[in-house]
Amino acid sequence: MAIAALFAVVAMVDLERLSGRASTPKGDVSGLTANDMLAMMDSSDMDPIAADAIALAKKRAYEKHQKELRELKEKAKRDAAARRKLEAQRERERLAKSNPSAAQNRAYGKKMSELKGWGRCWPSLKTLWEHESNWNERAVNPSSGAYGIPQALPASKLATAGSDWRTSSPTQIAWGLGYIKARYKDPCGAWAFWQSHNWY
Repeated sequence: MAIAALFAVVAMVDLERLSGRASTPKGDVSGLTANDMLAMMDSSDMDPIAADAIALAKKRAYEKHQKELRELKEKAKRDAAARRKLEAQRERERLAKSNPSAAQNRAYGKKMSELKGWGRCWPSLKTLWEHESNWNERAVNPSSGAYGIPQALPASKLATAGSDWRTSSPTQIAWGLGYIKARYKDPCGAWAFWQSHNWY
């Protein structure tokens, strides 16, 4: 009986080899036949309802991912805007600490006006630029954009007096005195015109 059982096992192994259905080790696909592949595909056929459910899950996953990306981009924009606002505030604070006072700017103006030979017109110049900017070298007219102590318009005109025109009181004063000389002869004339027109 033992010999008969042994012959039966050997016969079964030979029949598997002959039929091409020998077992393939897991993970090894080199021994797969075309019939094996067809059988695998037949067994994995999916009905349309199941396919639709998978497609819907994929769609939802994609939309969720896109929503998360949009939220991240919006957050990045808000964070960048907040950083810019903070940096601008810090810059304003830094400039405020470094700004000369109105009294210092007036002292520059008086000295430079005297050097130009306009000592007698100092009261007119002092009052004129108090009305225009209160002697603040960073004063900006919100409606016209006029800038600085003499309220140059456009502001960039001040650059003809020096590249530091945005922050330098003497540069702005020099430009303003040049403008007054060209148009009004001296600060006395500029102030007289301002009193009649509220601009100069």
